[in-house]
Amino acid sequence: MWHSRAVDALRPQDPSRIGTYQLLGRLGAGGMGQVYLGRSPGGRLVAVKVIRDEISDHPEALARFRREAATVETVRSVYTAQLIEASLDASPYWLATEYVPGPTLRAAVRAGGPFPPDSALRLLAALAEGLAAVHVHGVTHRDLKPHNVILSPQGPQLIDFGIARGIEQSVLTPEGMASGTPGYTAPEVLLGNEAGPAADVFALGATLAHTATGRPPFGTGDAASVSYRTVHEEIDLAGVRPDLAALIRMCVEKDPAERPAPAVVIALCGVDSPLASDAHYGALVRAPGAVLVPGEATTAPMASAGAHAAPETETVRARGTAAPTRRAEPGPADQPVA
Repeated sequence: MWHSRAVDALRPQDPSRIGTYQLLGRLGAGGMGQVYLGRSPGGRLVAVKVIRDEISDHPEALARFRREAATVETVRSVYTAQLIEASLDASPYWLATEYVPGPTLRAAVRAGGPFPPDSALRLLAALAEGLAAVHVHGVTHRDLKPHNVILSPQGPQLIDFGIARGIEQSVLTPEGMASGTPGYTAPEVLLGNEAGPAADVFALGATLAHTATGRPPFGTGDAASVSYRTVHEEIDLAGVRPDLAALIRMCVEKDPAERPAPAVVIALCGVDSPLASDAHYGALVRAPGAVLVPGEATTAPMASAGAHAAPETETVRARGTAAPTRRAEPGPADQPVA
């Protein structure tokens, strides 16, 4: 099970400390940086993200990393891990956020299967509330997906604001490319238009489709094929309860003007109890042990080793996706991983 893993051991090339934080192990890695489990002098566990040395002198990568730190600091919500400290003036560039125990939504679906409809509705309402808290600050997440949601005992947490953007901020992605993850990136973004709050609502709907079915929302295959289906074909909701399916379809309307605002989504969910009290959710996030730090005794509430380890966003080509001959079938490389 995903919540019985130990944190990966540090490797010889890893630092033993970053700032005042002792590094205890690896939580995950991506194209931009490495994420470590760290401990403050007072014993607090944190997630420390360090930008890779080989890209630390790349202006766009550094600007994106600084943007992530600024966004996390700006967006203070019960649905986001709080920024604790950051060092952005000289290499090594790093930021430390709250360590949130819990599996990613993707890992939870893999371990426990699709959510029951009522549980999925409660999750949808909670995530919509989280997006509303982000949008009120003039920020769009731009990469909401199951791997960027941590299921904590208190409720879901949105992570990885590496490509989030404020309304007044400039675009960092090269012309002709669309930042995001195939299958969750909104059609208008794939076609080269701006990513506004409605694009986050599309990603919310796609994320809930995966939650309710256990399948990729627009099938699998190469990025161009998945992106083509996202723009031109219907989302996969086979077997989803009609009321939940109808709400997801509203969120993934091809025209962003037709998508509901997060507040409307919350109202339409009609939930009468919090997600934290949901039996299915509780079984997924209930901590059975402690974090297993290499070389140490157990130290803290158990969490998925991958909870802060979402893979870096794939940049997908916009304005030119080729039509696939058929909907790709899932292969071993396409299955959700913890």
